[in-house]
Amino acid sequence: MQYPDYYKVLGVAKTATPDEIKKAYRRLARKYHPDVSKEADPAARMAEINEANEVLSDPKKRAAYDAVGHEAWAQGARSAEDVRPPYGQQGFDPRAGQADGFYRSSSGAQHSDFFEELFGQAARARAGQGHAGGGTFNWPGEDQHADITLSLAEAYHGAERTLQLQSVGVDEHGQVIPRMRTLNVNIPAGVAQGQLIRLGGQGGPGQGSGAAGDLFLKVHIEPGAASYHVDGRDVTMKVFVAPWEAALGADIQTSTPAGALTVTVPAGSVSGRKLRLRGKGIPGKQAGDLFLELDIAVPSAVTDAQKEAWESLSKAYPGFKARGPN
Repeated sequence: MQYPDYYKVLGVAKTATPDEIKKAYRRLARKYHPDVSKEADPAARMAEINEANEVLSDPKKRAAYDAVGHEAWAQGARSAEDVRPPYGQQGFDPRAGQADGFYRSSSGAQHSDFFEELFGQAARARAGQGHAGGGTFNWPGEDQHADITLSLAEAYHGAERTLQLQSVGVDEHGQVIPRMRTLNVNIPAGVAQGQLIRLGGQGGPGQGSGAAGDLFLKVHIEPGAASYHVDGRDVTMKVFVAPWEAALGADIQTSTPAGALTVTVPAGSVSGRKLRLRGKGIPGKQAGDLFLELDIAVPSAVTDAQKEAWESLSKAYPGFKARGPN
């Protein structure tokens, strides 16, 4: 199924006013009307333009389209093929009158699969209003997709979140209307970057005895700028060491998402060296690793004693070059 971007079809912004939409439609209609247009396949183009205008010029339809919209469907919302009953079931064929990917309504207007699924016969059937064959439909609910952003600590230890989810419903008149619902979610400990969390039955509601769809949450772990980087379950974070700890080696204590750890810094370490702590990354059936990237913190020289110490150090390395090979 194609997922039309009605705003793009009319060439207007998502913030377009009703007057701007009307003007855009009139301009395109003059260009593509089959009776006067010299463009290639003007009838198909005009059908797209008419459909976009029908949705965007109607405040209720526009609100419903914006709630689910082109982007939400394109990200993986269940297609119309998944939510329709088999053809001919209970006397209803959802493709009756279809030609070239468009439905033709009783008024003669052609509509795309997307429009028919969101606003047409399928929407009225979801409302349980019946059809020519009598009886009611059992429609499974749609799967829904959403993103959730977690801190690194929440990825390690789990979290509780309250989500506001946009969806659409059908009112008693069979009209599609936007709806908002609140869902409390327990995020388990040990979720990885990009992981999908499936919440069974928390997607779109079914109609009749149809089961509700599922909700899929895609995990995004907050970027840590220069402090840490996440790759799946592996975590790389910086840890600062003193020049003498790097040069002579030392056991240091450092705070990590896995808790306070004592780490051995090998003698002769330089900035950028990584210490690998196996299994200390994000937990899971196969826990990731934690990489500590050393960064040497250079203290300032303020007191006379500190200045003398740095001068003594420079004399101890007469051939040392900070720039270029040593």
